[in-house]
Formats: sequence, C-alpha cells, structure tokens
Amino acid sequence: MNPAVTNLMVSLGAMQVARRIPFDDPEVLHYVRLGYIAAQVICLATFYYVKAKNDQTVLKYVEPKSPMSPDSGGLVTTTVRDYDLAETSKLVRGVYMGVLMMAFLHGYMKYTQPLFIQGLMGLKNLIEAKPVAIHVFGRPATGDLKRPFKAPGGLFGAGGEPQTDAASIKEAEKIAAKKDE
Repeated sequence: MNPAVTNLMVSLGAMQVARRIPFDDPEVLHYVRLGYIAAQVICLATFYYVKAKNDQTVLKYVEPKSPMSPDSGGLVTTTVRDYDLAETSKLVRGVYMGVLMMAFLHGYMKYTQPLFIQGLMGLKNLIEAKPVAIHVFGRPATGDLKRPFKAPGGLFGAGGEPQTDAASIKEAEKIAAKKDE
C-alpha cells in the first residue's frame, strides 16, 4: 500500500484513539511520554543495527538528472554498505527532526496528543523502511527492495528512477571517461 495512504490512515486512527486517552491524568501522561521515548529509542537502535552491517558488494547505477541542478546525475559507484548507510542516515535524520518537533510541541506548547500519534508514526515508519526490511526482517533485496531504491514520485510525479541496466551504466562510464580527458 502507498506509504502516504497508510500515514493518513494511521494518523486519523491514532487521533481518534488519542481523543479517548485522559491526558489530564499525570500517570497516563507519564506512560505516554515513556511510550514515545521507547518508540524513538527502538527506531534509533534499529537504524544503528542496520548501520552495523558490512556488505562490500559493489553497486553501480546511473543517477537521474535533476531539472533544478544541471550538474546532477551521472554514474554512481558505491558499495551496498555505503548505500545503506546513506539511506539509513536519512531515516535517522527523520527521527531526530520528529524528536525536535515533539520537544517544541510538547515541551514548549504543552500539546500532549501528538506524543501518542508520533510514537505510533515512528514505529510505522520503522516497519516500512526498506533497509530495515532487508537487514532486520530478512527479506530479499529484490523487486521493490532492490538497490538503488526507487524514490517515491515528487511533486506532480516528477523525478526519474535510477538506472541499473548495463547499457545505461556503460554509456555513463563513456561520458565520465570523456570528461576526464
């Protein structure tokens, strides 16, 4: 299912449940805070577990050109470990941004419902993360989980897919060799 749809469904469902939670009770609020912190620690621990993997298989692909940056794109040669580190770093950054947002909303603005909702959303995003599916759940890196991961379509469906076929890689290598001369 589309992650945007599941985000919406989980958010709306969590909002309905959160309305029934008595956040005025200090004990309930304490447990919700502990639940949020536990969810974020689980996310970070899982992402750091994925970072500990060491697959040195070479990965070559042609990055799509960005319409905003003329010198983007071209041949990318990396290892599976480095690619997974880059992807996992993006996910860790997302967790940190969520924690900062919650520190502002709950610590400064005193909102309590987002603690519950963001705790659930963090775990949902963890379960849907492609590096986690490969390294933690042991799913094979084929189909949707094949590296390089397909990026979701941007605004108006824009954005190209990384190309992994031999012809595209060979063409990009020729272009790179001409630039070096």
